[in-house]
Amino acid sequence: MEYVRIAKYSIDKGTFQEIADKAKMSLLPKFQEQTGFIRYGLADMGEHNCLSISIWNTREDALASETVAATWTRENLGDNVLLKSSHVGTLAFLEGVPATV
Repeated sequence: MEYVRIAKYSIDKGTFQEIADKAKMSLLPKFQEQTGFIRYGLADMGEHNCLSISIWNTREDALASETVAATWTRENLGDNVLLKSSHVGTLAFLEGVPATV
């Protein structure tokens, strides 16, 4: 069984793309260093909101990622974003075909 952490942020300064670029270059490698990391992504939800979605091997790994994300966000985004909610849950399934870019 895998676990997902979904966090909603409001974007108070800057653009979604600026935040996504920073997260891909800096937060993703931090997550990749963490025990149990499987996958990470960031989604633009419109209206100055975004979702951080990460998948982990255990609930403990997913919960530990909250601290990593909070520290990274404070150090790299400052007051550009505000955490609105964070949830960890069991991932029943995630299927699909690899995306082509």
